[in-house]
Amino acid sequence: MTVLAAVIALVGSLFFALGAALQQFEAVGSAKRGMLALLRRPRWLLGGVSILAGGGLHIVALGLGPLTIVQPMGVASLLFALPIAATLHGRRPSSKELTAAGVVAAGLIGLVLLVPESDGPTHLGPDGVLTLLGVAGIAAVLLWAGSRAASPAGRAALLATSSGVLYGATATLVRVLVDGGWNWWYLLALPIPALLALMMLQRAYAVGHFGVSFASLQVADPLTAVAFGALLLGEPLPTGILPVLAALLTAAGTVALARTSPLEAHRDPA
Repeated sequence: MTVLAAVIALVGSLFFALGAALQQFEAVGSAKRGMLALLRRPRWLLGGVSILAGGGLHIVALGLGPLTIVQPMGVASLLFALPIAATLHGRRPSSKELTAAGVVAAGLIGLVLLVPESDGPTHLGPDGVLTLLGVAGIAAVLLWAGSRAASPAGRAALLATSSGVLYGATATLVRVLVDGGWNWWYLLALPIPALLALMMLQRAYAVGHFGVSFASLQVADPLTAVAFGALLLGEPLPTGILPVLAALLTAAGTVALARTSPLEAHRDPA
């Protein structure tokens, strides 16, 4: 079962990477047109279907194998996404680009494996949900504001990080709903951070630095979920020097990726 779980998770990562690359290919240069324009593009919608399929396979894999096997397979989506995106844009990924992505993936795997598993049901009261949405919203706005004065690579990173924070808040709210019991008020609140995250991510993709955007999203999403889990749900944080080293490795890889990932030409998708 463990081998099957790893294979399913790896295939899920491939679907997720393909979907992200397709959506970025359509989003490049489309920031002024917004989400409505992207929703009319079949290739962007196909990317969304591929992402949903990847998420579904990841859930199936978690049901078949341990988290310590499945989660590292999910990180592989970064290594899949770069060559797929480069091919769509008619180029080959450079060795420096792939090396930087490998460093990010290694750091992320270390962080994922070092986070202690929580035990028992999760619960978050109404005040906690408001705090969750408020903190995530303020952080997302500050990152968005900072992106307006940044270089293209920095703008892509900050916008994708903003999206990752909102997705991390969404994941935390989903966990509360699933583990702590269904609450219709929480369910109605769920689309707010999810839709804002999607919009922010497409803005990041529109800048053109796909590698930087995708890596920043991959880093910000789980770290935000872990932080909210510790602050609001009382879940344990990893301790010792190893998590610090893994975080530094991830940060170094992301910076290197920002320096090596090329700016895809803005285009007017047909």
